[in-house]
Amino acid sequence: MYSFILSVLALICGYIFYSSFVSKVFGPDGRRTPAIKKADGVDFVPMPAWRVFMIQFLNIAGTGPIFGAIMGAKFGPASYLWIVFGCIFAGAVHDYLSGMLSMRHGGAGLPQIIGIYLGNRSRRLMLIFSLILLILVGAVFTYSPAIILGDIAGDGSQKAMLTWAAVIFLYYIVATILPIDKIIGKIYPLFAIALLFMAVSLMVCILIKWPSIPEIWDGLGNRGPSLGMKGQPIFPCLFITIACGAISGFHATQSPMMARCMKTEFLGRPVFYGAMITEGIVALIWAAVSSYFFFDGGAAEVGSSLSASAPAVVTSVAKSWLGTLGGILTVFGVVAAPITSGDTAMRSARLIVADAFKIDQKRIMPRLLVSIPLFILSALMLWFNISDQDGFNTIWKYFGWANQSISIFTLWALTVFLAARKKGRRYLITMIPAAFMTAVCVTFILVDKIGFGLPASTAPWIGIGVFLVASLCLDTWRLNRTRRKNKIVNKATTNR
Repeated sequence: MYSFILSVLALICGYIFYSSFVSKVFGPDGRRTPAIKKADGVDFVPMPAWRVFMIQFLNIAGTGPIFGAIMGAKFGPASYLWIVFGCIFAGAVHDYLSGMLSMRHGGAGLPQIIGIYLGNRSRRLMLIFSLILLILVGAVFTYSPAIILGDIAGDGSQKAMLTWAAVIFLYYIVATILPIDKIIGKIYPLFAIALLFMAVSLMVCILIKWPSIPEIWDGLGNRGPSLGMKGQPIFPCLFITIACGAISGFHATQSPMMARCMKTEFLGRPVFYGAMITEGIVALIWAAVSSYFFFDGGAAEVGSSLSASAPAVVTSVAKSWLGTLGGILTVFGVVAAPITSGDTAMRSARLIVADAFKIDQKRIMPRLLVSIPLFILSALMLWFNISDQDGFNTIWKYFGWANQSISIFTLWALTVFLAARKKGRRYLITMIPAAFMTAVCVTFILVDKIGFGLPASTAPWIGIGVFLVASLCLDTWRLNRTRRKNKIVNKATTNR
């Protein structure tokens, strides 16, 4: 438990000190924001700071810091370290700078930002990749809350789950089409209260129980061979499993929505960086609860099994620890998180397609024409999720890998932006996470069964090699760029 407390304190310190440094590197100023310059009453809508923070937090939270932390806890206390260091030095930096760059470029979506700094080929690739990820999010974040609601507000049958899935999907359609301040801007504060109640309640419970769960100094070896973790090395699998609680490319698709609603650039630090730190704390709470569940008899206490799925862990813990009313509020918070990410994921997909094809979104019919094909694709993915017994786990793996791959493109684009500003080697704040996540994703696809299935023992060496190559590529790019600039300067000097 001491590891858990120290981890929470580390996240708070990370926001106080490191976010201040990152903000100074970027340099927010008093220029007019897209929300003011492009106000259209649909997507560019100025909103109060507290409301923008709530929406950003719920946009990025989803099931990632909950389900990802539950599954990641099976790797033992290494999950704490990844959440803390990943959140402070990678995830929050990624969210802050991608959101601020979107504001600087008129509320541009992620593919546009990638295109500006990494070229049109990368932009086209990111357009496809982003849409695939957002459609996956729409499917995953419909299925998981539907399961929980089917258990709580139904008889637990597939019919009950399908009914709730249809209701959630209908809500997604409405929330995607209407102006952002009509539904999302009004109901998100209620969802946020439920989610924060869930986190605080579970934190109080785990502190009162003070279970004997693995500490960081006990060793970081994989502690879950009896939990179905055989053949899953900490590197790279942990860094794919826990995404949204540490770093998530999905967040960079969400930040532009709030970049279109912020009245001043100075809100970027509390909104973008602060929301990610808050999400990291939620992930830490669920990692601690899940460690008790898996390693210290928690499963038996709540009447569940070690093989329980992540949604089943949430339901059983909430009912057992918090009673009927508390359990309902907690489950409501857990249900609200993915739903509020699912609807904004589909909204982001609409905006990305509209921006790519320059389709005006002021009228409702163009919004419908863009949205309908996206919802059809998401519905097909949802059907696979439901019909296949292992559909959720399969889609989660692809979601996790695609999610982290998008973070790679975003981090390299941010690195190019910082490297071009001649501020010493401050670009290292994004280059090191970019190279590391590149190593994670390449190693994962080579080692995991969904890829090439190479021996797990080769993972560290592959990771080190990819990290060094990625770093070398950036240095080569900077050297060539400097040489080109020097040639231009010398040529201009000679011609005088």
